[in-house]
Amino acid sequence: MRVIEIDGGRGPAESLRMGARPDPIAGPGEIRIRVRAAGVNRPDLLQRQGLYPPPPGASDILGLEVAGEVNQIGEGVVRWRVGDRVCALLGGGGYAELAVVDARHALPIPEAMDFVGAAALPEAVFTVFANVFEAGRLVPGETLLIHGATSGIGVTAIQMAKAHGARVIATSRSAAKAQSALSIGADISLDASATDLSSAIAQAGGADVILDMVGAAYSGINQAALKPGGRWVVIGAQTGPLAEVDLLKLMMKQAVLTGSTLRRRSADEKARLAEAVERTVWPWVASGPVRPPINATFPLDQAALAHLRLEAGEHVGKIVLTV
Repeated sequence: MRVIEIDGGRGPAESLRMGARPDPIAGPGEIRIRVRAAGVNRPDLLQRQGLYPPPPGASDILGLEVAGEVNQIGEGVVRWRVGDRVCALLGGGGYAELAVVDARHALPIPEAMDFVGAAALPEAVFTVFANVFEAGRLVPGETLLIHGATSGIGVTAIQMAKAHGARVIATSRSAAKAQSALSIGADISLDASATDLSSAIAQAGGADVILDMVGAAYSGINQAALKPGGRWVVIGAQTGPLAEVDLLKLMMKQAVLTGSTLRRRSADEKARLAEAVERTVWPWVASGPVRPPINATFPLDQAALAHLRLEAGEHVGKIVLTV
């Protein structure tokens, strides 16, 4: 099969090259997917740079989410049949013509959705559900503050929160992105490059839950933004991992600071998440409220261009490779 490999094992976007690997075989409890589209995510950039190695047992090939057709069934798999259209969360291996995955980590593609749209779902939807709905315990009527709101995860969080009946405050790095966040569904959208975020968020009433992909630079903003009993959930540290936290302020607000990653969770935990996502989020996907916008698609052999686009940070929504 054709795959994208990293020339030298790590390097800039230009180090991505087309290569060939033996076709993988679906083992017990697994399915093999004929990949039609694969999502491009920030962890792919980090892995390419040598900063985010795959967990033990995962493929060294980039790619954490795919959509396509099941074309091989492993022993013990009863839910899926050859030809079924699925999307799946992977530990790695998505930038390829074939991908093997735990059958429990795949979900059916809704009838009206194409492979590109489906490939944009697993990584973002699982991440938002685990962090906003479970760790953040967002309930209808509460306010979710999203930093990096026009990223793939950000736009998905906007849509999922609104489908859930929550209010959304979005922050982005330009006026154009702030406008895009409004069009996607945010109730209030702030341009971080031209706004005093602390004052603007305070005027908006603060936040019950914060989804933070920015990290250190927004630590003070987040501590001020939290309502009493608020939950600050960190899933990225683009401005650095070391931040000053006023513990007394968190104590006085009875606030929670937490965070997580998705890739290194156990297979059983990802299977549990898949069941919860299918039960709660998939009806929104099927009926339309949760459909992350696609910013750009690139054929597999142009993976380097896809990485450059993601690194530039000007996109709104998801970037997807077509296979």
